[in-house]
Amino acid sequence: MAILPIVEVPDARLRETCAPVDAITDEVRGIVADMFETMYDARGIGLAAIQVGIMQRIVVIDLQDRETEEEDPAPEAVRAPHAYINPAITWVSDELSTYSEGCLSIPEQYAEVTRPARCRVTWLDLAGERHEAEYDGLMATCMQHEIDHLNGVLFIDHISRLKRGMLMKKLDKLRRGG
Repeated sequence: MAILPIVEVPDARLRETCAPVDAITDEVRGIVADMFETMYDARGIGLAAIQVGIMQRIVVIDLQDRETEEEDPAPEAVRAPHAYINPAITWVSDELSTYSEGCLSIPEQYAEVTRPARCRVTWLDLAGERHEAEYDGLMATCMQHEIDHLNGVLFIDHISRLKRGMLMKKLDKLRRGG
């Protein structure tokens, strides 16, 4: 396993659409393992393959218990890792919810984003088995956020131009050491 470099804005790859995974191979399993290691190291709860420069429809999510964190971002005892190969949203609710979202590709920047409160998703697991589930709460938000990545959409695309501009200025200042 390896910690991979995270692709950050304004890298053009983040705006591309990822290709479907044709087959679940040892290479794909290795990518997933590296993605989990990278996500845990960066203290994230979700990561799309595009965020590590891999243009395939792969997502990893772990909504680990943040309150038990100490030095290790997600101690083994509370980790609940899930890999989603070729995930697709098949339904969203009319009801909306708002969460403060952040993104490993837009470091240390957060904004209130309104999305459907529930969503239904289909995917393949690492054994190639097809699954379908309905999610709500933080999991629904995280799933929509990560699948957006696979389609070249960032969370900042869901906020006003003014807020997006302010957020990007703050990011530029942070990068300059301010």
